[in-house]
Amino acid sequence: MTGKPQIHLAGMYFAPGAHIGGWRMPDAIPESDMGFEHYVRLAQTMERGCFDALFFQDIQAVPASAALEKGDTYGSISIRATCLEPMTLLPALATVTKHIGLIATASTTYNEPYQVARKFATLDHISGGRAGWNLVTSQNENEAANFNRDEHLEHAKRYARAAEFHQVVTGLWDSWEKDAITRDKATGVYFDYSKLHILRHRGEHFQVRGPLNVARAPQGYPVIAQAGSSEPGRDLAARTADLVFTAQHTLGDAQAFYGDVKARAARYDRAPAHIKILPGLTPIIGRSESEAREKRALLESLIPDDIAIMVLMQNAGGVDLRKYPLDGPLPELPASNNAKGRQQLFTEIARRENLTLGQIARRQASGSGHLVLADTPKGMADLMEEWVRGEGADGFTILWPYYPTPVDDFVNLVVPELQRRGIFRSEYQGKTLRENMGLPFPTRN
Repeated sequence: MTGKPQIHLAGMYFAPGAHIGGWRMPDAIPESDMGFEHYVRLAQTMERGCFDALFFQDIQAVPASAALEKGDTYGSISIRATCLEPMTLLPALATVTKHIGLIATASTTYNEPYQVARKFATLDHISGGRAGWNLVTSQNENEAANFNRDEHLEHAKRYARAAEFHQVVTGLWDSWEKDAITRDKATGVYFDYSKLHILRHRGEHFQVRGPLNVARAPQGYPVIAQAGSSEPGRDLAARTADLVFTAQHTLGDAQAFYGDVKARAARYDRAPAHIKILPGLTPIIGRSESEAREKRALLESLIPDDIAIMVLMQNAGGVDLRKYPLDGPLPELPASNNAKGRQQLFTEIARRENLTLGQIARRQASGSGHLVLADTPKGMADLMEEWVRGEGADGFTILWPYYPTPVDDFVNLVVPELQRRGIFRSEYQGKTLRENMGLPFPTRN
């Protein structure tokens, strides 16, 4: 890459923090999972830091609830049990922010296309063109029992349904041309029927007539994000996504993923520059290297081994890892029907670095499986610039270890360092999320 790269930043909200022990820190506010005032503070702080978007991960179940129901006590130690529903939350946040993008997760496995299309088009209107949809197939098997299913839909079928779901949603977003609604009092014509398009979709998974009863969104389509790293996930991202959230721990792995997804995008006649790849990064910031190491050591001391193992078991293919010694190797695991890409990632790391079961479990629990970096603001900026220059990333998804101090530290210390280098904006240039991320306005299909 020649010249100065321009880094994109999204902040992921992961109540009560991406680090399993983070909520126990002395300055942490664990009530940030349900307190609306904490969400407002987070959004406004990130907007002050000129972040592209605030991204809400979501799950429609209590993790490990099936195990808890069976009397297995490991389910009771899950701390990511409650949070506010994002599609109710984001319109409220839109009214107290002006620039930052607002991205919410909505599952293609446990929703219907018309509902999703309507909600995100509405959010785009309320926010003035700042909405984004994180298209996921649902990783957690506990969701199935909340939606009339005895078991989670098989991985390949989830992705086939997701591809058709995307086709229907974007078709519905194309229901109205931009100038179709005239509301002409003189003629009595409310809309131009010739600019209304009825979908009439009939496919393997969905029958949806349309049209959508929300006018065309300010962005044409709300920005679409995707987070799958498995083979079907990468292919879906290359076909559908504007943003890709992913998890790599080394520049080499990041470059391989980046090159693969960009090449796939080109095969779908998409410009590689129009799909932004933002790997996850959990920052532990110190004003000196020793301070950063001390913070990390404190955070690590707050993760009980049983909770770390529980986190790993969520993608262990049904294997009870508590039966294995913590100082032994990670056992061979059957394929998971949750997040196949995530299981492959931590298995490869454990084998490559010769980590024990306890070590890889704690690694996963420290940053939700993403890269954890304990460093100074300069060290943070060095890594971020290296990855973007080296075509391993277009920016980063920041996963805060807890709230609110790490958010303040990143905005007050790391963002100015990026700005001094001329690789991150000092003010928003556009009015919409698409404009700020350098994404094109979609034409009607």
